[in-house]
Amino acid sequence: MGIRDENVKNVLDKLHHSAKADKFKTFLILPKIFAERIRGKKMDQIMSNNLTRNMYLPVSREEGKFLFEIARAIRAKNIVEFGTSFGISSIYLASAIKDNGGGILIGSEMEPGKHEQSNRNLKSAELSEFVDIRLGDGLKTLEQTPDPIDMIFLDGGKSLYLPILKKLKPRLRVGSVVLADNIFNFKKVLRPYVKYMQSGDSGFESITLKIADGLEFSVYTEES
Repeated sequence: MGIRDENVKNVLDKLHHSAKADKFKTFLILPKIFAERIRGKKMDQIMSNNLTRNMYLPVSREEGKFLFEIARAIRAKNIVEFGTSFGISSIYLASAIKDNGGGILIGSEMEPGKHEQSNRNLKSAELSEFVDIRLGDGLKTLEQTPDPIDMIFLDGGKSLYLPILKKLKPRLRVGSVVLADNIFNFKKVLRPYVKYMQSGDSGFESITLKIADGLEFSVYTEES
């Protein structure tokens, strides 16, 4: 399968190339991260503030391809994304929606600059008609979404994964897929989320995949 649109592939190539600068930016902010940790702040809090407003914090090519392929495989029409950033993952997901014959990706981004740039990137990829990226707190911006939801991608503030998932859960259909990023490098804060998804009584079948920084792959199996 894979993305065939040459324009989309070119935009993704440019964005993945630009995102490589994150490694250098991370090195520059390490002293601030250590200082905040000494003050008792959690990594989730630190990585959600102004320190990272200019950082992509993107999905890898491997992860993006996985998102695309899963969305295509389940014929996803309605996808919700928490944590759009500069829109790399959004492009993979919106491309799948386009290839599936249409639908909408509802995204949420807290940082105004990232929100603006993600929309520009999606426009460059000629995918604007398939997206609605909303500025603000995901707990509020994602209150209204199409029903049913076919797929959710969680990649924003880690402490909000579980509250947002529970808010969206009533709108899931049987067979919906939920993917949550950064399971390995935010183990402590995401432990309640993983425990809930793998509990056996949450309505999900779930497994942690060794893709990128850890990806929780969950399928909704509960009859409404």
